[in-house]
Amino acid sequence: MKIWQKNIDVDSFVESFTVGNDREMDLQLAEADVLGSLAHTRMLNSIGLMTDEDLALVQQALKKIHEEILEGVFTIEDSVEDVHSQVEMMLTQRIGEAGKKIHSGRSRNDQVLVDLKLYFRSEIQGIFNNTELLFKQLLQLSEQYKNVLMPGYTHLQIAMPSSFGLWFGAYAESLVDDLYLLKAAWSISNKNPLGSAAGYGSSFPLNRTMTTELLGFEDLNYNVVYAQMGRGKTERIVAQAMSSIAATLAKFAMDITLYINQNFGFISFPAHLTTGSSIMPHKKNPDVFELIRSRCNKIQALPNEIALMTTNLPMGYHRDLQLLKENLFPSFESLNDCLAMATFMLQHISIKENILDDPKYDYLFSVEVVNNEVLQGIPFREAYKNIGMAIEEGTFQPSKEVKHTHEGSIGNLCNDQIERMFEEVKSQFGFEKVEKALNELLK
Repeated sequence: MKIWQKNIDVDSFVESFTVGNDREMDLQLAEADVLGSLAHTRMLNSIGLMTDEDLALVQQALKKIHEEILEGVFTIEDSVEDVHSQVEMMLTQRIGEAGKKIHSGRSRNDQVLVDLKLYFRSEIQGIFNNTELLFKQLLQLSEQYKNVLMPGYTHLQIAMPSSFGLWFGAYAESLVDDLYLLKAAWSISNKNPLGSAAGYGSSFPLNRTMTTELLGFEDLNYNVVYAQMGRGKTERIVAQAMSSIAATLAKFAMDITLYINQNFGFISFPAHLTTGSSIMPHKKNPDVFELIRSRCNKIQALPNEIALMTTNLPMGYHRDLQLLKENLFPSFESLNDCLAMATFMLQHISIKENILDDPKYDYLFSVEVVNNEVLQGIPFREAYKNIGMAIEEGTFQPSKEVKHTHEGSIGNLCNDQIERMFEEVKSQFGFEKVEKALNELLK
């Protein structure tokens, strides 16, 4: 029997199809569901819809279920449709009639909405933490190897001198911009939809501001219709933020697979962090970064998948939205794994020095030679032509002294400013406020 079911049993084939993988996905929402119910029942008590005695029973039982979730012993039974039904059933079994009162003024629609918002907040914080570790590792390597030159490329042709400091630092700063998108996803996830019920509000005098404060939300989704319309939109925006970080990681992984190639040979990793071939004994394959590249490319497809699943759905709840979990939820773990693995691998990277001593990189310094002539008073176009002719005639002589000093160049990486930008965006999330509110709720 389902909590919405009357006197007709649903066909088992139909039931299996409509439930799908929802029980498995809902296990990840279990903690959020309990937190939402802790806040909702305190609000019900404040407006006279739950007695003090019932509230005490419900709160104690919910906190016990929360402990079981953290211990990994909470399950959703096969006969139960979803996590909301499982929690309500457990409460009723353990404390009786009081457990049946927790759904007043609430629909499964807004219940799953608040669960998702709480879950997304938690996952966004996890992604941020792993991104921060990678950012710090990249910045540390940028400082460590700031004086080691490497070739810079355009069109995959050697172009101008670069440095490992620039290379590592570029990806660190890219992550900062990615975090601004993650902050946008956080802001949208950090609005309370609870109290919107099935999408049209409730005739009970609900105190939505109270549940907003109890759950540590920054604000409300005020319009109850929009609160329901936010389902799918929130997922898409979270996916877009994840895809931005994934794009940075995928590009970096491509660089790694290129630079570890013997034709480049700029970097290397210990043999035990690479894989071999079943037939070629010399192989040391960068499988880790190839998989990071592919996983992150898959995550970049996620916003489009969600958009196609929700495009042109009319206002209100639709069962289509259930399937978003199957696309989005596994991506959190995948992105976190990629971030953690990239950080781990970079702790073991080796950098080749004196790369530019090889004569094949002499033309990297053609711009330096042109600039030297300009400093002697020769117009740029004349200097450019002179050096071009010398290259064609085979008489070009490189000047391998690099003199870049402006902000963000080889000799002035501005890593302190990149770190400042990171700290500024970090301060905008407000993780501490959320943690404080949830800790108070669980006391």
